[in-house]
Amino acid sequence: MSSNSQGGAGAMSDDGDLVLLSDRLEHRFDDVDLLKRAVTHRSAASHQERKGHYERLEFLGDRVLGLIIAELLFERFPSEAEGKLARRHAALVSGEALSEVADEIGLGAFLRLAKGEEEAGERENPALLANACEAVIAALYLDGGLPAAERFVRGHWMALLRRAPLPPRDSKTALQEWAQGQGLPLPRYLETAREGPPHDLTFTITVEVEGEASETGEGRSKRKAEQDAAGRLLARIEAEQQERQA
Repeated sequence: MSSNSQGGAGAMSDDGDLVLLSDRLEHRFDDVDLLKRAVTHRSAASHQERKGHYERLEFLGDRVLGLIIAELLFERFPSEAEGKLARRHAALVSGEALSEVADEIGLGAFLRLAKGEEEAGERENPALLANACEAVIAALYLDGGLPAAERFVRGHWMALLRRAPLPPRDSKTALQEWAQGQGLPLPRYLETAREGPPHDLTFTITVEVEGEASETGEGRSKRKAEQDAAGRLLARIEAEQQERQA
């Protein structure tokens, strides 16, 4: 991708890059500035462009994505209970799903970042990619209405949906329900370590349940580390139960 040095920003997309990104989104923008804003990090927006970055669009895109995914699940699973639909929805609008779609369309190459963020590797930061992907969805919605946003979301999220035929298991919820069923206090989650540079942290979380040995999990976010720890503890509890029943 080409780069500019305006306003101290590095690796900024020019108009040609925006046309290429439009092609990947399969939408021709009437207002190209919307797309430009969707790929502009706060660090790359000039002082005069106080609203010239993606954060407000990210807020809107989150809601648009949530609506489209909810309707998609409502159609595709007409007999599924609300709780299972909610678990599917949470997985499909998660940062992990968004960053995967962002990688699929090569969104990182189009991001407008300041030199410091560029050198820190923010172009590959999954959280930043997820935020920008939400902003792109908002730009599609504002420029082409719900149909434009829906074409993009359905086109890229159906593969994620087909990959998980069963509702994803929420390990934290399952562990909480198990503890309550045993008459025990709720599980406690403790952050025991975090390692790596700010843009690529790995968290270590320990989960404790009264009467059980603790388990530790890791993840690129606290939420993922908590889920990992809960899943490990559940797996051990289930294995011990099977041994006792054997």
